[in-house]
Amino acid sequence: MPPRSRHNNPSSGRGQLNEAAQLADQLQAAGYTKRDIARIINRDPSLVSQFYTKNKGAAFVPALRQILAAVQTGGITDLPELAAIAARHTHRRTTASGARARVRSKAVLITPTGTGTGRVGAQAIASGSSRLRPLIAEAARQGLRLAFTVRLGKTGYLHPSGSRTDSPGIRRDVIQRADHTEERSYGSAQTGGHDAADFARRVDAAGGDVTAAVHEWLIETGRIRPDAHILHLEVRTWRPR
Repeated sequence: MPPRSRHNNPSSGRGQLNEAAQLADQLQAAGYTKRDIARIINRDPSLVSQFYTKNKGAAFVPALRQILAAVQTGGITDLPELAAIAARHTHRRTTASGARARVRSKAVLITPTGTGTGRVGAQAIASGSSRLRPLIAEAARQGLRLAFTVRLGKTGYLHPSGSRTDSPGIRRDVIQRADHTEERSYGSAQTGGHDAADFARRVDAAGGDVTAAVHEWLIETGRIRPDAHILHLEVRTWRPR
């Protein structure tokens, strides 16, 4: 697929950039987005943004140089082909002992059957559960169904456990914990779940904040108190039959 055309100057208004950011700018000027670059180097798009904001990306400079040369000199535009070139010049960093450093795996994965699961805890929830956004966006793109489980203090719910008004008759999807919190699930393959595209729109309207989007849905549908705080969030997807 040929790169999309761009009419803006990616580096306008910025100060001195590190080499990774400069190379990324040149790739953007050639028509590639930050998301394209992330796909080519097999990393999350947030890392490419950190080339600019946190001075990261030194380890990817050799790969970015080769990618840029392939685009400018070799006329290569296909993302998988560029990714193959990048892979030959991307090496896992090592720890002080010389061992290969661990790389955090992606928070979400959707299988060919449409099954996907993403979970976040208190720290990620406080920052908007952004790791779940790609799962919801991809589920929307594939036309999948979606369900989610939340945990909050028992007093945060408006309906008693197992209420048909809250989570219709699915008592097995209510888990009470010793710390006075309770997990409740909303949606399942048996009940049809939710339209992932609808939730993706909600997340977009919330500026990418998945926590806020889920919290708003729970308030809108009369399930929780406005001051209730989500402590745990899990999203599941599947392909409708």
